[in-house]
Amino acid sequence: MAARTETDYRQLSLVETRKTAGRAAARRWLRSVMACSLALLVGSCQLLGDGTSVGAVSPGTLRPNLANDIGEREHPRVVATYGGVYNDPGAERAVASVVGRLVAASEDPSQSYKITILNSPAINAFALPGGYLYVTRGLLALANDTSEVAAVLSHEMAHVTANHAIKRQERAEAKQLANKILTDVVQDSEEARKAIISSQLSFARFSQVQELEADAIGVKTLAKAGFDPYAAARFLRSMAAFARYQSADKSGSSAPDFLSSHPSTPERLQIAVRSARQIGAPGIGERDRDRYLGQIDGMLFGDDPLEGFVRGRSFLHKALGIGFTVPSGYILENSPEAVLASNGDGTAIRFDGADVSGYSDLVQYMNSGWINGLLPESVRQTTINGLPGVTGAAITQGWSFRIAVLRIGRTGYRFIFASRSPNDTFDRDFRETIESFSQLTPTERARLRSLRIKVIKTKAGDTPRKLAIGMSGVEPSRRLEFFSILNDLPADDPVPVGTAVKLVVD
Repeated sequence: MAARTETDYRQLSLVETRKTAGRAAARRWLRSVMACSLALLVGSCQLLGDGTSVGAVSPGTLRPNLANDIGEREHPRVVATYGGVYNDPGAERAVASVVGRLVAASEDPSQSYKITILNSPAINAFALPGGYLYVTRGLLALANDTSEVAAVLSHEMAHVTANHAIKRQERAEAKQLANKILTDVVQDSEEARKAIISSQLSFARFSQVQELEADAIGVKTLAKAGFDPYAAARFLRSMAAFARYQSADKSGSSAPDFLSSHPSTPERLQIAVRSARQIGAPGIGERDRDRYLGQIDGMLFGDDPLEGFVRGRSFLHKALGIGFTVPSGYILENSPEAVLASNGDGTAIRFDGADVSGYSDLVQYMNSGWINGLLPESVRQTTINGLPGVTGAAITQGWSFRIAVLRIGRTGYRFIFASRSPNDTFDRDFRETIESFSQLTPTERARLRSLRIKVIKTKAGDTPRKLAIGMSGVEPSRRLEFFSILNDLPADDPVPVGTAVKLVVD
C-alpha cells in the first residue's frame, strides 16, 4: 500500500491481471470477490481482463499499423500499474544476455523489442503490440537459471510475432457487436443471457489457444537459441507451486477458470513437455544456474519499502508508522492501492487510507454516504490502542460487511471485511484484526528493512531444512516449503556441495 491515501471510495477499482500463469483458481476468485463485493458496498467494479495488453483500448481503434503507437501509449500506464521501473544492473544483465539470442532464433528476427523490468513482487510477464515486453522482478526472483528467463521471454516474443494482441482485439470487437445485437434484438432475456455466455466462452477459448500456441512457439525458439527446451515446463511447475503456496486454499485445485484467458497449468505443462521432447531428451541446452543467480544476488524481494511490508500475517509500513496482523489462516497481499487478505472460508479483507480531515468526527464520516447498505444502528465510536475509531456494518445484495475506520491525524485507516456467510468467526476475526492496529515505535520502524535475495554456495552438511532457517520475512512453519519452491529443490533431498541457492534476508 502506497504512502498516499485515496479520497473518494466511489472510485474504487481493483485491477486483476490474470496473466500470472498458474495462479490458483481459488486465489483469483477471492480477489475478484473482494473487488466486486466492495463495489456493491461503495461503487462500481472495474475488472480488466487479461490480454497481451494492459490498459483500455477502445474497440475499433486497433489496427495493425498502429501497433507501435499502442505500445508507446500504454507503456506509461503499465509502468505506473506495476510500481515503476526496477533498476538493477545485475537483473538487467541477466535479461539482456538472452534477448539477442532469442531474437535471432525467433520467427521474425527483424522485430525489435523494448524490455522493461517492473518493480513488482508479482510473478508476471506480458507483451504489448510493437514489441514492448515486460517482466517483473518477482518473476526474476523465482527463476533459477538463464534458460527459465529465456523461456518466459520467448513465450512473450511469440505473442508479438504471432500478432496475438491484434487478433484478440479484432475478436473482442466482433464479440461486443454480437452481444449488442443479441441484447437489442432477442426479446427472451434468458436466451440472450445464454447466447452471451456462449460467446464469452468462445472468446476465452480463443485466448487460451493463443497461450498454447505461444508456449509451443516459445519452446522451439528457446531450443533454437541454444537454451534448455525443458525450461518452460520447469518454470511452469515452479509458478504453479508458488501459486499454491500463496493461496489461502491449500487444496491445490487445478480446475480451470473457463472465462480466464489462460488454460489450466496441467494443460500447458503437457504442451511444453511435448514440444521439448520433439526436440530432444532432457539434458540438452544451456541452463547456467550459477551465473544467473550471481546476477540477481542482492535484488529486492517482495514489497517495495514505499508500499509497506508484508511479514507473515503482519502488514507494517515504515513511512506511515503503522502495522496490524490478520488472524491465522489469512494470506496477506500488498498492492499500491490497498492491502488485501483472504482465508479459505470465503472471507476477504481490504485495508487502505482516506483523507477524513473534512469531517468533524469519524461517525460523521461513516454516515457520509460512501457505504451502500450501511446499518445506521450499527455505527459505534471506539478507541483502539489509544486511537479514535468507529465501527459499523452493512448488508447489500447478499453480502455482509464489517467496517472500521481508525484515525491518525488527517488520515482514516479503513478495514473492510466481506463475507456471504457471516458467523461468529467472521466477527471475531474482524475484532482481532482491528484491535491489532497500532502505531509503530521508533525502534520498530528502524528495524524494518527491505528483503533481498542472497545467493550462497552450499557446504558439506547443508540441507534444505538447515538452510531455510536463515530465511526472513516468512513464518517459521513455512520456511522449508518456501525455500524448496524458491530454489526448485526437493525439501527432503540432500543438496550437493557447491550448489548455488537463494535465501531471502533482510
